[in-house]
Amino acid sequence: MSRRDRRAKRAFEPLPIWLAAVTASLAMLSACSKQTAPAGYARAVIALPVEAVDASQAAQFPGEVHSRFEMPLSFRVAGQLVARPARLGDNVKKGQALAKLDDADALKTQASAQAALDAAEHRLTFATQQRDRDEAQAAQNLISQLQMDQTRDAYASALAGRDQARQQLALARAQLRYHTLVAENDGTITSEQAEVGQVVAAGQAVFGYAWSGERDVFFSVPEGQLAAVSVGQIATVSLLSMPGRSYAGRVRDISPAADPQARSYRVKLALDAAGQQLPLGMTAQVSLSANTQTGPEVRIPATALFHDKEQPAVWVVRPSDSRLELRPVTVQRYGEREVLVSAGLTAGERVVMQGVHAVAAGEKVEPVAPPHPEDAPL
Repeated sequence: MSRRDRRAKRAFEPLPIWLAAVTASLAMLSACSKQTAPAGYARAVIALPVEAVDASQAAQFPGEVHSRFEMPLSFRVAGQLVARPARLGDNVKKGQALAKLDDADALKTQASAQAALDAAEHRLTFATQQRDRDEAQAAQNLISQLQMDQTRDAYASALAGRDQARQQLALARAQLRYHTLVAENDGTITSEQAEVGQVVAAGQAVFGYAWSGERDVFFSVPEGQLAAVSVGQIATVSLLSMPGRSYAGRVRDISPAADPQARSYRVKLALDAAGQQLPLGMTAQVSLSANTQTGPEVRIPATALFHDKEQPAVWVVRPSDSRLELRPVTVQRYGEREVLVSAGLTAGERVVMQGVHAVAAGEKVEPVAPPHPEDAPL
């Protein structure tokens, strides 16, 4: 059989099964691509009405009662602790002795400084008398000018020596006073860090001390809620050990840096006059009032947030024609699973909650609920 005959025979042979299937699939795809969506078609999207944050609901945080001024007490000098009349929990008065160091060496130093001052005063007395005699003789030209200059120099040295000895004595007396730890204000001993017989260094803490009077409540705020707290904000404090009673206060101080472990910010709340007698360390519940510096907020899930260039935005379903509108918003606070919007949305508007990157402006949609309850917005 010639080559021409073999080619003619293959042309009339049936196609393989796999080649026929591929050809049929391509034909179906080509036919589908030529079809257009029917008029009035609306894409189903997960969109729900947004909820407004209840401004009357106060944010609550656990806290603890502290004194306005809390500090460690320590000696200014080093030495061995020989007495500690103050004990943990004692209420002490201003000027009361709290602890004492061995002052034997300080007493000797003071005695030596006193002796040096006595000697300097004697030398000054002699130099003064010598100066007076030489000035009288110099007036009659009985001594030379050189001798008169030497007498005046001796007097000036004696006077300076006397002043120096006085300062040394004052320093020795101060060092002796530093061997007794004295309360500078009324307060309470909150901790003990040294025992009798222990040798302590200068500046080493011996007591923890809290001043009497003004009281603060310390509490921590997560970084996601820090924007809702401001200095001067009004708060109400209740105590677990005193049910039925509450105290008013204001935010006094907000830490500028977060705790490296907890990633929260320490806030200090100043109590009013009625709360200044509360026991230290009591557990408190702080209820912050609504922050008037922020406007009404709307809560949306984080998956609903879109961006129009650099501006945060959300997809809003227009109620008039069920078409999508990309609307810029102002985010008040970012959370782990939710975002609080302070401008751009009103409660009740329907927003696309999921699939925000798969829709387009002006597209007609049909809002549906999430298929699973756990996927619903917070």
